[in-house]
Amino acid sequence: MKHFLLLFICAAFSLSTAAQVLYFPPKTGTTWDTLSPQSLNWCPNEISDLYAYLDSNDTKAFMVLKDGRVVLEKYFDTHNVYSLWPWNSAGKTITSFLIGIAQQDSALSLNDTSSKYLGPGWTSCTPSQEDHIRVWNQLTMTTGLDDNVADKYCTIDTCLLFKAQAGTRWAYHNAPYTLLDEVINTATGQNLNAYTLSKLKVPTGMTGTFVTAGFNNVYVSNARSMARFGLLILNHGIWDGDTLLSDSTYEFSMRNSSQFINPSYGYLWWLNGKSSYRLPTSQFNFNGWINPNAPPDMFAAWGKDGQLINIVPSQNLVLIRMGNSPDGNPIPNLFNNKIWKYMNRLDCATIQLDEYVSPEFNINPNPTTGNFNVSSNEELHDVTVFDHVHRVVRTWQNPIKSDSFSIADLPNGLYFVRFTSSFGETGYQRIIKTN
Repeated sequence: MKHFLLLFICAAFSLSTAAQVLYFPPKTGTTWDTLSPQSLNWCPNEISDLYAYLDSNDTKAFMVLKDGRVVLEKYFDTHNVYSLWPWNSAGKTITSFLIGIAQQDSALSLNDTSSKYLGPGWTSCTPSQEDHIRVWNQLTMTTGLDDNVADKYCTIDTCLLFKAQAGTRWAYHNAPYTLLDEVINTATGQNLNAYTLSKLKVPTGMTGTFVTAGFNNVYVSNARSMARFGLLILNHGIWDGDTLLSDSTYEFSMRNSSQFINPSYGYLWWLNGKSSYRLPTSQFNFNGWINPNAPPDMFAAWGKDGQLINIVPSQNLVLIRMGNSPDGNPIPNLFNNKIWKYMNRLDCATIQLDEYVSPEFNINPNPTTGNFNVSSNEELHDVTVFDHVHRVVRTWQNPIKSDSFSIADLPNGLYFVRFTSSFGETGYQRIIKTN
């Protein structure tokens, strides 16, 4: 038997939840409506296993919001609801949000050259090379500046060297991103903390501040402020009826593929469910989703040492994690994927897909644009396709006259194919539908 990843499909996580009204906590105080895990049919023993895993990886705070209400909130070690912790690169998404507000206020345009705000000669490029770099390139990690320098955080012109023309190369380079702070300052006349206060903290009740650490500006707050930000982004930049980010085009682009070199990257947000992804320090293209265990529509803010904001629109869900390094990676994609393995086990009513695929059943191509073939050593009795919440979306029953099947009319995403032979043997395989 060929083993593959255990997947548990949560019946409580339904696409229909997206239509439910979100709850927003008061801007002051510690009151926050809760939703009991039991109401979602989450098993206490599975929650305990999740917490044990988080504790073993030096987690300090963990929260899950469903429809804006707190379902899980756990603090570890001496951490508590008031404790402060750095977001690290997860805070890039705050800058992304503020750039969108600055554009909607006509303080800047993504098409503006960066030198309009940073001044000519902010890099060591030639004037022509530098003029190709726009604010949009800083937002999408496509400035073309060399990330293979001694100090990737250094924002001095002598550290910013030409590697490729802007827009032709994706590289996770911290320094050009950091200079967006100066773009905001010049464009709006307010420094980063002042602009964050007026445009984000006051409207939502978030607390925290950007703290200078070397060349970096790192946001520091408690876990609930991180959760407030996640809830705001889940609701498309609207806080309890107050529209903070009214530029719907920018908001959509922020959480979708910003370019085609790395489709799993938006405006400083990481995106799941895409055909391929690239990681920091590498130019290698990995095929598939960046988080296979997570829902395909999840998008995330990730920071060094495992700072996480996961947003799942189809489930009205926000997941927060703060803590020390679980694996030492520049971004915690592997750690995040492991958390989703535990999240997928929470529902007591889950239908477990056996952790085997019978070698008698194989499908190809996979991923598919619509049609796939099944090769089998046995006669097929039925073939059933389930979506990611285990709803039956297609079935072929005995007698099966063909080994070719089509899901061309179904939306792109992750599906599960169940095969049953005439002898009653059952096997499962994942299949990804793409364009």
